[in-house]
Amino acid sequence: MRYDIAIIGSGPAGLSAAINAKIRNKNIIVFGSSNLSEKVIKAPKVDNYLGLYGINGEDLKNSFKAHIEKMDIQITEERINNVYAMGEYFVITANEKMYEANSVILATGIEYTKPIKGEEEFVGKGVGYCATCDAALYKGKRVAIIGYNSEAEEEANFLMEIASKVYYIPMYNKDYNVNKDVDIIKDVPLEVKGDTVASKLILKNTVLDVDGIFFIKNSISPKYLVPGLEIENGHIKVDRNMKTNIAGCFAAGDCIGKPYQYIKAAGEGQVAALNAVSYLDKK
Repeated sequence: MRYDIAIIGSGPAGLSAAINAKIRNKNIIVFGSSNLSEKVIKAPKVDNYLGLYGINGEDLKNSFKAHIEKMDIQITEERINNVYAMGEYFVITANEKMYEANSVILATGIEYTKPIKGEEEFVGKGVGYCATCDAALYKGKRVAIIGYNSEAEEEANFLMEIASKVYYIPMYNKDYNVNKDVDIIKDVPLEVKGDTVASKLILKNTVLDVDGIFFIKNSISPKYLVPGLEIENGHIKVDRNMKTNIAGCFAAGDCIGKPYQYIKAAGEGQVAALNAVSYLDKK
């Protein structure tokens, strides 16, 4: 099945895009979390969202949720690994699943997990962001997984079936549900080193000799999410119509720049959706 519009992100920008695309009778899929937006939930008080003075983050989230439920908009809980522009359509990969859409709206928020030293230098050269995608490359080899969420545990377990050794470095505190053969290391990753490919992960208290390193984050930088996407000052570059440099790909919200405000994100989501609809209608 090929959707009209795939929306990546379930914060104010993504949900605003979703409701406006749905109103225009487009077949959409929204990728995100059923919690919608962690940033919204954590807000103690919101005074600048028009018509909702003094509302707290939890109540604002519940208002968003009630709105999309009334419009029968579902959230597909998948962590997106890549978005590939195929010319007339897009392929969206989520671990072993693939989706197709005629246009895409990126509403991923801002990436708060900064890369460690050497991480970006070795992307595609021993460093990756999806262990299950690249597992076949590491058969019988030594791999480190830096997990920023519990989903990373599944990737560690999957890789343990293929690799000779898996080191798991959790960046969160909880009980870890990993294979007994996975070596859990509670330490702080500082740097990736190597010659032509990554070969060492430098931690605060030790050094791991590895063949591959995976960073499993809540979201990855847009420039790695969408190959060929133009970035400016750390944000996705768009015009006033929320168009990126890739035809059919739009972006909205914090991922396109400051100010990081809910109401600004919601407005941009609407603009992105209306222009995505116009793009599809012209096709």
